[in-house]
Amino acid sequence: MSAPVAMFSGGRGGAAIARELLRTAGIRLTLLINGYDNGLSTGALRRYLPGMLGPSDFRKNLLLHLDARDPGQAALAAVLEHRLPDGTTPRDLAEFVGALAVDLVEGCHALPRRPRLAIARDLAAFLDRLGTGAGRFDLADCALGNLVFAGAYLRLGEDFNAAVRSCAATFGSPVRLLNVTGGENAHLVALKGDGRLLADEAEIVAPQDPAPITDLFLLRDPVRDRDALEAMPAGRVRRVLAGRRAEVSPNPAALAAIRDARLIVYGPGTPHSSLYPSYLTPGVAEAVAASRAAARVLVVNIREDHDVQGLSASDHLARALVHLGDPFNERRTVTHVLCHEGAGDQAVPVDVPGGAWGGARWITADLAEPARPGTHSGPRTVRVLTALAGLPAATPLEEAG
Repeated sequence: MSAPVAMFSGGRGGAAIARELLRTAGIRLTLLINGYDNGLSTGALRRYLPGMLGPSDFRKNLLLHLDARDPGQAALAAVLEHRLPDGTTPRDLAEFVGALAVDLVEGCHALPRRPRLAIARDLAAFLDRLGTGAGRFDLADCALGNLVFAGAYLRLGEDFNAAVRSCAATFGSPVRLLNVTGGENAHLVALKGDGRLLADEAEIVAPQDPAPITDLFLLRDPVRDRDALEAMPAGRVRRVLAGRRAEVSPNPAALAAIRDARLIVYGPGTPHSSLYPSYLTPGVAEAVAASRAAARVLVVNIREDHDVQGLSASDHLARALVHLGDPFNERRTVTHVLCHEGAGDQAVPVDVPGGAWGGARWITADLAEPARPGTHSGPRTVRVLTALAGLPAATPLEEAG
């Protein structure tokens, strides 16, 4: 019987780890994602369909299993990741969809019939919305996979989680990908220690001053009165934003996956957009506390992100625990912290070299992917993770220090 593993993740930060877990015999992987992304074309899509969450991170994770050596899978990835060029019109997209439905798109003949027809069906659903004339939407730079998600969302009664399930079937993904929430729309906003407002997720992940982010908010509506908010003292801004919080429910399937997991992984990624908002979902902290997981492992980024510049590994642990509602780790929310042992100009400082600190065991190892500096090696990291949880794929593990 396969051992269930639940991993909190974002778009690409934990991709190598997730891909290796998928390849590991005896493991059944669930990825827990949030949909608050609103950068560039994803943000434009969310503004066009105001009730929809961002599909980008879901699209990226549903492509994890595709093998470029397989012509059919390579064609599927190429279609879903294709970005529409400047000047693309709804008519251009309609012509593409029509040609795709009858297998006349050059370079796509290796695409299997079932996903080809499903992609055409959902793109046609999105085209139907464009055809109503309800608002204007610029197709330039949109990933076709995001439009497939949008079409599934519209076709399934504007149910985001149903769209995730439908796209998982279309993409043929073996990963169980779950939105952490019930699918309610919400807009991520942050406040920094210097009082600066980061008005959406795109600003949270963008280059910024080194003042730390102190507060995260999920709002019912996008910020439309930025100038007025920025003229207020920080304390008043907190009160105003707190009064605009969205009512977000947990996804029962996500809570069950956490409770049933033998291993919980708090994956790497952009913390204030990809990870912390997921931890804040109602019921997540309680599900972790009730979990039967043998190990609950925080994997620290190898390189720092804009939103956490200057923070050390122990800072990452402290912040994760606060957002998980267990600031002193009294519930053993994190049992192990896994850090890369290397150094570099952009490396996250590992200020706890080994042993125990913050109620967790600290493990340092060479976790980097040699061909891609700053990213985790899937095989190296998964070997440690499975060993910590005592899973069948486990290999002998030496604790640093």
